[in-house]
Amino acid sequence: MVLAQIKTASSDQAITSALRTLDVEREGLTVLMEAIGNGLGPVFTAAVETIASAKGRVIVTGMGKSGHVGRKIAATFASTGTPAYYVHPAEASHGDLGMVQTDDVILALSWSGETTELADVIGYAKRFRVPLIAFTSNARSSLGQAADICLTLPKAKEACPNGLAPTTSTTIQLALGDALAIALLEKRGFTAENFRVFHPGGKLGARLKLVRDIMHRDEHLPIIGVDALMDQAIEEIGRKGFGSVIVINADGTLAGIVTDGDLRRNLRPDLGTLPVTAIMSRTPRTIAPDALVATALEIEETARITALIVVENDKPVGLVHYLDLLRAGAA
Repeated sequence: MVLAQIKTASSDQAITSALRTLDVEREGLTVLMEAIGNGLGPVFTAAVETIASAKGRVIVTGMGKSGHVGRKIAATFASTGTPAYYVHPAEASHGDLGMVQTDDVILALSWSGETTELADVIGYAKRFRVPLIAFTSNARSSLGQAADICLTLPKAKEACPNGLAPTTSTTIQLALGDALAIALLEKRGFTAENFRVFHPGGKLGARLKLVRDIMHRDEHLPIIGVDALMDQAIEEIGRKGFGSVIVINADGTLAGIVTDGDLRRNLRPDLGTLPVTAIMSRTPRTIAPDALVATALEIEETARITALIVVENDKPVGLVHYLDLLRAGAA
């Protein structure tokens, strides 16, 4: 009984701590939003324009926790159409500065702006006129004064009760990095198709494939004419194995679909002699061949169907079954 009470008290304390931490960090993001609306906005725009117009890459650097955030920002840039990579400032002083070219842009992160290890990076940027963008909370710091563009981060209370562990500050850095990446994505017109090129693996990569990449086509399609009888439809359903058959007009345009469900709902002795038009659905769910697999998955799961007709110029050109989505790794 005593142990259970201790566990309950500990659990309540942990939850209270978590909520307090999240609330403090949320306040930090609110302050950041207010700053962008009250002076930081034009500087942010200048950073976007500078990076977008650069012929080279974004070199992201930072030490300690700022370095970890910088790695994530560089990865987000790279995956959303802005070539970027992270350079450790200490390693930069021992040869890695050779990775930085005059066409690049340097994005340096330091909450205090006085990170010693950044000195050589700053000096290199000035010597070779490489544009330097700073993320710092102190515009008067060495980094802030040396930067061509200083994104001055608002002062915010750390979630750490001792006010020491970087928590809210790193959250603000990370959020501003995301905002910069998305602004660049939108400025470049970076599409889901572009995104797919950089994300070919895993479930995300599967969902970013196009429907035409996984659809069944040509002789594999279960198709009958609009003037066919139900015994022909049943035979085609059994032969092709998709649990449905596509019905087309004489000109090849889509007329409807007959599914296993339609058969069950219309079981009767003379079912085979009925025309397919008697029981077919005239408004089947369709999708374009250049739509994303993720869209096909959403339609099938929302409508609770297992087959989706792929249509181009009003004519069925393919079929995507839910099992295809499973095999592709999208579901």
